[in-house]
Amino acid sequence: MIQKKLWVLAATLICGTSVFTSCSSDDDNDNTVVPTDEVEAQLKQMTLREKVGQLFYVRPECLDTTIHFNKSGGIDESVDDIKEIKLQTVNATMKGVNEKYPVGGIILYAHNIKDEAQLAAFIPQIRALKGSPLLCIDEEGGRVARIGNNANFDVETFVSMGAIGATGDLKNAYHCGNVIGTYLHSYGFDIDFAPVADVNTNPDNIIIGARAFSDDPAVAAPMVTSYLQGLKDAGVTGCMKHFPGHGDTKADTHFGYAQSLKTWDEMVNCEMVTFKAGIQWGAQLIMTAHIAAPNVTGSDVPATMSSVILQDKLRRELGYQNIIITDAMEMGAITLQYSNAEAAVGTLQAGADIVLGPQNFVGAFDAVVKAVEDGRLSEQRIDQSVRRILRLKKQIGVCKK
Repeated sequence: MIQKKLWVLAATLICGTSVFTSCSSDDDNDNTVVPTDEVEAQLKQMTLREKVGQLFYVRPECLDTTIHFNKSGGIDESVDDIKEIKLQTVNATMKGVNEKYPVGGIILYAHNIKDEAQLAAFIPQIRALKGSPLLCIDEEGGRVARIGNNANFDVETFVSMGAIGATGDLKNAYHCGNVIGTYLHSYGFDIDFAPVADVNTNPDNIIIGARAFSDDPAVAAPMVTSYLQGLKDAGVTGCMKHFPGHGDTKADTHFGYAQSLKTWDEMVNCEMVTFKAGIQWGAQLIMTAHIAAPNVTGSDVPATMSSVILQDKLRRELGYQNIIITDAMEMGAITLQYSNAEAAVGTLQAGADIVLGPQNFVGAFDAVVKAVEDGRLSEQRIDQSVRRILRLKKQIGVCKK
């Protein structure tokens, strides 16, 4: 059963440990000047390395430099090494690396989670890491559910979002989001990388399929916002994915190049219906797709690396002002075209705020710092993203209650 009391033990782990702490005490000095903008006050206190750390959300293994890396600088997954390691605790190496490389967020995968007892011990250890990382997970429901598909957890499960969409009842989408959000919150997660906001218009799509609510944007859009509301009401922040829409593709970006040949006008009448609905609702995070959209951008550059997609379309045309997070940068659609350093720097230049899952976190971190030092990225540009991230952390509350 879900243990509602798990997080009592973690409640005091973060207070007083970093500039991100917003916990207050009844003993605060009455003469203390309270900043008019807490985020700006935090930002001014941060070093460049602290700022850069906030831009990275990584899997736990990225902090363990004893794990073997392949020739391209990424974790070797050729024989499922990463899953076999089953990293389920913060070790001394990770703590040592983290002292120099603070991190803004940690994402847990299925192999990082054994059962309730292990998770109850693991997450407070993550909370204590430098950078006050937020806890993230892919828990869509259906086939992508790290906890829901683990037999050691007694939680309600769902067939698929497509099955929910087929009911036509928005209450079902809300219920799904709320149930998932409730158990995620009870275990201590802050962010769920869900729901899928794609419109599954291509029957040959091998990666989205029933993960999407519908092949009709008019059906999918209110389902997406209902799901987001369910998460929010449970105390978890959702993330719409994958912008500008992965539903009209055939290939899997985990392994290589994928594209949508739609024009922007065609996307506006389909894919953008769901994203516009989510933006109007107040979505805090939107995840990029690694797909190319040559009839929008005029090139084969993945959306994650495209300023046309991220700035011209998402920011300026759709008016989205909150966090843009990449899909995992260790996926083939990125790694087959860009080096680890090029990908990390390039997506920030394109307009992303958070680099999720780089091949080699330490190398990517160093590359971003160097890019600021040599002028390819301005510190003002870094500050733009850090502001958004700190605002989200302030909304969520670094101290779990």
